[in-house]
Amino acid sequence: MFKSKEFTLTNIIIAITVFMYFVQTNIQNGSLYMGLNMYFIKADLFWQPVSSMFAHGGLGHLGMNMFVLYQFGNLIERHLGKKDFILVYFIGGVLTSLLSFLYIYYLDNHVNLVGASGAICVIMGYIAYFDKYQRKGIITWILLISVAPLLIGLPIAWYAHFIGLGIGLFFGLLRKKIKI
Repeated sequence: MFKSKEFTLTNIIIAITVFMYFVQTNIQNGSLYMGLNMYFIKADLFWQPVSSMFAHGGLGHLGMNMFVLYQFGNLIERHLGKKDFILVYFIGGVLTSLLSFLYIYYLDNHVNLVGASGAICVIMGYIAYFDKYQRKGIITWILLISVAPLLIGLPIAWYAHFIGLGIGLFFGLLRKKIKI
């Protein structure tokens, strides 16, 4: 029925993300509860740094992020191994959310941050640190997905992409220094 190679952590994350999107869209104010916004501190919605990685701004947003995660996540998971992949994705994603919240708190209180792209950018930054042949392409891709939508007026959390890239690069440096 299912092949064991289909049970990658990447594919499980994708399935959970799709499920959580349907939860988000089927509860009243789901985007506000699951996204990362000022309710994180004003209403003690302490789960938002994690839940915002699963919430999305629409089917197009969900589809694009899950496509990129599927394309790169499975390859990176095979390269890093399951344990390192899941640690980089989730710890990096949560750190990206928390640092993005500082942007929201100090510069734009009206933002509701949703999406997996910050965590995906962590993974991409991690790979960019180690793979000098892909580094320019990865950084260019992150610049494109961050700046191009802004130029056409789409509300995008460009700062989460850059923060994720930086965290991924830092994780790569950290791994190299402590030789894990």
